[in-house]
Amino acid sequence: MQIRRLDRESLTHKYGIDAQLLLPWDTVDAPFRGAWCILRPGVTSTPHSHPEYEIFIAMSGNAAVVVDGERQPFVPGDVAHIPPDSTHQLTNDGVEDFEYYAIWWNKEMSSQFWARHEQELAGG
Repeated sequence: MQIRRLDRESLTHKYGIDAQLLLPWDTVDAPFRGAWCILRPGVTSTPHSHPEYEIFIAMSGNAAVVVDGERQPFVPGDVAHIPPDSTHQLTNDGVEDFEYYAIWWNKEMSSQFWARHEQELAGG
């Protein structure tokens, strides 16, 4: 077993969100990428789109997720699916941090993972 710890002191800031990339890391690979994300109170993330599929898993606090102009409340326990190439952002109108886990993937990430995995199984 391996555990990667969240380092709240070393978060990077991108798209208006403070985050730490948690997958992959040196000894653990996956067919997707993942990051712990924190949206600070009163902040709206930068609207953006990309060709990857994405899932957000709400962990704490309250926010709204906006996808292609459609706004929905987003609270702990909710899971949002963000389709490829859709414009999306989050808004935290609350007074506490909104924390969520983001997972994204595309065919290339998956194919690269399986190629590496099969090579390892073959002893290479």
